[in-house]
Amino acid sequence: MKNQYVVLVRPRWGRKADLPEKICAACGRPFAWRRKWRRDWDSVRYCSERCRRRRGSVEGMEAT
Repeated sequence: MKNQYVVLVRPRWGRKADLPEKICAACGRPFAWRRKWRRDWDSVRYCSERCRRRRGSVEGMEAT
């Protein structure tokens, strides 16, 4: 007879609300930690590739 146990794996941070946040240097919106940033979270400044590309020109970002 097989065991019918279900293994629940808790995420490291728990809930999404418990993740660390930063403010994007380009658009000013808050963004949360992502797994792909785990090695260099201290150096992450932008919430997206779009903001990283538009870092010099803040004009026009208010409409988005």
